[in-house]
Amino acid sequence: MKKVKVGLVQMSCTKDKQENLDKAIAKVREAAAKGAQIVCLQELFTSLYFCDVEDYDNFDLAEAIPGPSTDALQVVAKELGVVIIASLFEKRAEGLYHNTTAVLDADGSYLGKYRKMHIPDDPAFYEKFYFTPGDLGYKVFETKFAKIGILICWDQWYPEASRITALMGADIMFYPTAIGWATDQDEETNQDQYNAWQTIQRSHAVANGVPVVSVNRVGFEQDGAMKFWGGSFATNAQGKLLYLGSHDHEETEVVELDLSESDFFRKHWPFLRDRRIDSYQPITKRYIDGD
Repeated sequence: MKKVKVGLVQMSCTKDKQENLDKAIAKVREAAAKGAQIVCLQELFTSLYFCDVEDYDNFDLAEAIPGPSTDALQVVAKELGVVIIASLFEKRAEGLYHNTTAVLDADGSYLGKYRKMHIPDDPAFYEKFYFTPGDLGYKVFETKFAKIGILICWDQWYPEASRITALMGADIMFYPTAIGWATDQDEETNQDQYNAWQTIQRSHAVANGVPVVSVNRVGFEQDGAMKFWGGSFATNAQGKLLYLGSHDHEETEVVELDLSESDFFRKHWPFLRDRRIDSYQPITKRYIDGD
């Protein structure tokens, strides 16, 4: 049996970029002390979630990848012997920016990056103002401990993205994310939204026979108008919850995943084997209406 211990870092952020980075590093150390081999940080962990407004000054938060944050995290990864999944605001060139996750291996080496493919544009989530859609395609990374697939937040709603990532050989799918409730919503709406978010990601584990790890930020932002709902979780390859974070508190949790279960579940629920790939051409259409 191949088992891997993954660390989930669910934290709140401030306006101070260095303070957030230092806090994240401290929590990576905490996860490693608990036995984590792969540590996933939440989406855009070095800042508040700035996409609630369209403000040109926020572009100053972006940095090169590799760059200052990955340099600092590479030192920590090598020191602790852990893989670090780090979601950052990437400045690719003058006027060209991405929502990007870097992967650092346990020896401190930089393995590469994944650029978020699906970009939302909703009230308080104005990401299209800031981020160019990813152009690297879907990615998997061969780390010391497992072959991991990375998708980012809005990607989590798309079974096509998780399917492709699984077909590329991912042993585990990680979702750094930043999603929350408007604080003027009623509790029933809040619960419905959270349940939908968790359900769609657990379904990716079931459909693909791959463990899923989703790490979300927590805390009030946007002058109290948004409560990021935390609720980070990890599932096995059948979608069974192995860990569920709170909606209110920072947490650093380590979960052991048995990667050999993927073979077991894929044998008994052979969804990959039974796919009718010869019939899927219409999926590339925007809508099937004859136009």
